[in-house]
This record gives sequence, C-alpha cells and structure tokens, in this order.
Amino acid sequence: MTPLEPDLDGFSGVVSARRGDEVLGEWAVGLADRTWSVPNSPDTRFGLASGAKTFTALTVLSLVGDGTLSLDAPARAFLRDDLPLIADDVTIDHLLTHRSGIGDYLDEEIDALAPMTVPVQQLDSTLAYLAVLDGFPTKFRAGERFSYCNGGFVVLALIAERASGTPFAELVRRRVFAPAGMTASGFPRSDALPPSTATGYKDDGRTNVFELPVQGSGDGGAHSTVADLHRFWLALRDGRILPPELAELAIESVTSDAGDGMGYGRGIWLDGEDLLLSGGDHGVTASSRHDPHTGVTVTGLANIEVPTFARVKALMASVRAALS
Repeated sequence: MTPLEPDLDGFSGVVSARRGDEVLGEWAVGLADRTWSVPNSPDTRFGLASGAKTFTALTVLSLVGDGTLSLDAPARAFLRDDLPLIADDVTIDHLLTHRSGIGDYLDEEIDALAPMTVPVQQLDSTLAYLAVLDGFPTKFRAGERFSYCNGGFVVLALIAERASGTPFAELVRRRVFAPAGMTASGFPRSDALPPSTATGYKDDGRTNVFELPVQGSGDGGAHSTVADLHRFWLALRDGRILPPELAELAIESVTSDAGDGMGYGRGIWLDGEDLLLSGGDHGVTASSRHDPHTGVTVTGLANIEVPTFARVKALMASVRAALS
C-alpha cells in the first residue's frame, strides 16, 4: 500500500487528491450503472446531496455583493404571504448560518432520511417546495443557536430566485459554476440526467429514483465531478466566485462547534485548516475537503451510502504527510 492509497473496501465511486494542475492520486471503483455494467471513472458525475448548500450560500453571497440582497434583510420581505410560520425577525444571514430557528421539513435532529411528505415527482422547481416547507412551527428564536436546517436553504433559493428574477439552477450556473470553470456540474432533473452520471443505489440494491425530488433546489440536488470540485475550491480562493471580503465571510467561523468538532461558516464546514463541502442522502455520499494553505483538494464521491467523510479526511492526512 502506497502512502496515498485510500481505503476502498466496499466503496463505489471516485476518490481523488489534487493540487493545482497535478493529480496526486485518483481511484475509481464500482459501477456507475449496474444494469449496463458501466464502471465509475474519474469523469463520472455524482450527486452531492447537501453539498449543494455550499453553492447556494455562495450564490446568495454573490447577490449580496452586487446589492441585490443584504445579509440583514428579513426573509419575510421576499416570502411575502408564503410560509407564514417563519418568524418576521429571521434574516438571510440567519438562514445562511443555520441559526434561523425555523421548523424544518427534513429535520436531521429527528430523522436524516425521512420520506418526503409529498410525492417526489411533484418537486420539480424551487416554487414547488412550498408545499413541503409550510406548516412547521419555529423551533427557537432566530440567532439563538446552530441547528442544521435543510428547509432554510430551500428558502434561500426561493429568495434568490425572487430577488434576481432568475431560476435557481441557472443562477448557480452563472454565479458559481461558470466562473469556476465547472462545466460538468449542474442541477439536472432526475429523469433527464446528462451523460456519464452515476445512478445512486440504496442498501437493498434498488436505485434512489423514488426517494429524491425530480429536481433539487437550495438544499441538495447538484451533481459534479472530482475535477470540478477541485476547480471550485481554487476559484473560491482565487476570487473568481466572490470578492475576497465575501469569500472570507463564507469561511468565517460563525459557529465554532456545529457537531463532530467542526465549525460552520456560511455554507462551508470548517475542520481545522480544511474547508469542507459535504452531503449524504439515499444512494449518495459526497465529501470534498480543501486545504487553502497547500492548495490540496481531496474529494470522495460515491453512488452508495458508505462512509466517505472519514476516508477523505484520512487521505488528506496522508497527503500532508507525503508533502511534508
């Protein structure tokens, strides 16, 4: 075993370590499509689940940068009569930092894999999510504490759409994917997936097609590749997505311990020196870890529910040891 060889036992997906234009190591195992026996490859696109929240946050911060939104603006100014149980004092920044206290349609403190309350085929736009976001009372006063909130990031997507007049997926493409050169990334419909996209598989061997929305929104549904995620981190640090002052807000530690010893900024997890994008759902696990000091990105993308976070963290430690 070489110092950079990751643990691939039971894994199905791609693990990658990159620095600048150099691929330090890349491993693709398992099948992207079991019906046709198509293997995973470094170019395979994978679902990111909650990793999409990072792109949502940066899109919102980009709108803040051009004056379309402001962090202290109340969500109610854009929601109007929709979602009346969201308190009037909840701001955009509360939503970005998971400190809004709003009730969550998918509350991970209760059940991270709870089924949708409406048929998933009805969820084909951000506006369609109003049917699942409504009816959840406030959990705590805005700003009181951190509580991971999926619904809050769908609300952010709705606000971004209404403020900009642009559909959310297109807004993310213009403000994050395009400036970063992420040509293989997007929010595809599950019934119109682009070429080289991995199918997600549940533990019982069935696909996740009946578990996830037709099209994701602010809290999930983006697809990407290991190469595009490396490009993303470099673009964020190079100022191609946000100006430096807003990029610093994204990685500012608003909550020092948001769980498992990690901090949280605005859409980005913080683990020591590393910046993290992370997500998991039915048939999807994704973890991308970037060290801004060395420029190294380690990413693990899987089309099964398998521990990926720990593998990526271990490989980053191996890379650091090899580079020291």
